[in-house]
Amino acid sequence: MPEKLIPVCASEDLHNSGLGKRVMVNLGGAEDVSCFVIRHQGQVYGYFNQCQHLPVELDWNHGEFFDKQGQYLICATHGALYEPHSGYCVAGPCAGKYLRKLKVLESNQQVFIQIDG
Repeated sequence: MPEKLIPVCASEDLHNSGLGKRVMVNLGGAEDVSCFVIRHQGQVYGYFNQCQHLPVELDWNHGEFFDKQGQYLICATHGALYEPHSGYCVAGPCAGKYLRKLKVLESNQQVFIQIDG
């Protein structure tokens, strides 16, 4: 089956270690799931918006995924810290686990989430 591209935002809307963009995505199930994209060190990354400790969204304030230093993604509820480029949890109650990564594509000044078939 062909892939599906879900538009998220304009490329210029994502700044290094700045606000992320949330989007609800239907992966073929009955309900949409919360996802997000961020830019870190010039690259765009996408993840399911769910902490690996308990099933809560990472951002308390819409789009605020980075810690104050802009180094890690942080769960606003539990304080878990995740590497932006891999989703690996380096500290907190779910240390050693990974955020669920999404395929993202940046093309023609737009950012998309890529869903296979």
